[in-house]
Amino acid sequence: MYLEKGEEDKEGPPFEMSLGSGRYHALVGTNPIDVGAEIQIAKELSLECDEPVFSIDRANDPWTVMSWRKGTPDVLEEDPEALATSLGCPLPRREEPLSHVAKTLLRHVAWVEGVRASEAHRALEEEYGGPLSPGRYHLEDTPRGVRVSSETGDIGFADVNLSERLPNAIVYGVIASPGLDVFIVNRLEGGECIGQFAQPPREDSFMPVVSEIKGERSPERILEALGIPAEWFRNE
Repeated sequence: MYLEKGEEDKEGPPFEMSLGSGRYHALVGTNPIDVGAEIQIAKELSLECDEPVFSIDRANDPWTVMSWRKGTPDVLEEDPEALATSLGCPLPRREEPLSHVAKTLLRHVAWVEGVRASEAHRALEEEYGGPLSPGRYHLEDTPRGVRVSSETGDIGFADVNLSERLPNAIVYGVIASPGLDVFIVNRLEGGECIGQFAQPPREDSFMPVVSEIKGERSPERILEALGIPAEWFRNE
């Protein structure tokens, strides 16, 4: 994420500061399980800046580049490394892992309460401006809501996008390792994370911390309450 000078003291999740050679600095997230963190921080910073704030999502391939002005995003068709260089803040090399967590196989799925799969599908098409490519997302109606997954094991920012497009829905984004020893649930409403459950607990999270999801406190019971099979995270 790139910000103007004078904004580098904002509090947030763990970031590495990359001092730029011009008007922009970069905050490089060090923890890949902070899904949506850069989007939320870029949005807030853009409300205070006269010039755009840029965010680069490195969780997906290709990387997603966004420009933020006064809280409003715009997806850019630009090469992220070229943009970073033009701003005076070259990106870290791609082969460098962001942290030890990056070495762990993490899978990301979402559960959407209050809508049907057809409505969620339309919302994603509106977000991306056209039909979804085959296999990009798998949306399945369940008795408890809509389960959103991907053949790649990573839905990117689909949970955040759905919570923005469906303001009356409650979205749960779940990130977990195969053994559930790393287990994160973000409860999203209106595009904002209003509660994060983490096991093990995370002292560095800038999101509101909750101790239970739907009354449950263990990963297995939380997944059961959300209608997400624990086996899904173990499929490689």
